[in-house]
Amino acid sequence: MTVQIQPEIVLYDLACTKNVCFSPVVWRIRLMLNYKRIPYRTVFLEFPDIEPTLKALGLVPGETHSGSKYKYTVPVIHHIVSDMYVMESALIAQFLESTYPDLPVLLTSELGREIEAQSRHVVGPIFFKSVMPRKMGILSPRAQKYFRRTREASLGHRLEDQLADEEQSWNALADGMRAVGELMQSHKADGPFVLGAQPTYTDFFIAGSLQSARVVHESVFQRFSVYPGYKEIYEACLPYMEKKD
Repeated sequence: MTVQIQPEIVLYDLACTKNVCFSPVVWRIRLMLNYKRIPYRTVFLEFPDIEPTLKALGLVPGETHSGSKYKYTVPVIHHIVSDMYVMESALIAQFLESTYPDLPVLLTSELGREIEAQSRHVVGPIFFKSVMPRKMGILSPRAQKYFRRTREASLGHRLEDQLADEEQSWNALADGMRAVGELMQSHKADGPFVLGAQPTYTDFFIAGSLQSARVVHESVFQRFSVYPGYKEIYEACLPYMEKKD
């Protein structure tokens, strides 16, 4: 007789037509849950349903510990044991680490902060340019309509225009991409992760972004993978990506 393990966490995630996680931010938390072997189940929400669903749960947007404001967004977790809801990935990571200290995950380090800052500065713009408009291909018609309306209002142009100078953008960022990859390999003599033998939250930051690109469009993932460092960390995190839904 198989023993049914009851979930301790409900993870609110972003829905797509592939019925798997595709949000880079949610992937960071999913990787952490999988690594720590915390039993959880997923509730997928369409883009237009995020705010009304979270409002109905009684959640109120606030500020991160760094003081930056955030809106209604996923990931959100419901910790069933304490009946506590937590929104925003950094706050969720801190909650999980303090509540489930077994199989610890170092949330920050000097090298990790540098990699994350350089990634946002160098990798972020090309990720946004190449991945964001291609999300349309994995959204339901209802979510597509919402996504196009909100993103084009923010951009001031059509989503497809993001891809107009894509090749030039990749070429211009090649040296920066390599430099970030070299930072990722600073401790490669000690193991496959950023700090060596054990994964950190920075590894989940990297692997989650790459997995997001892969779910959205394989070709974009392959473009990242040619740079040393990226694929190595991604492959080291693969054991913690088996639960995608």
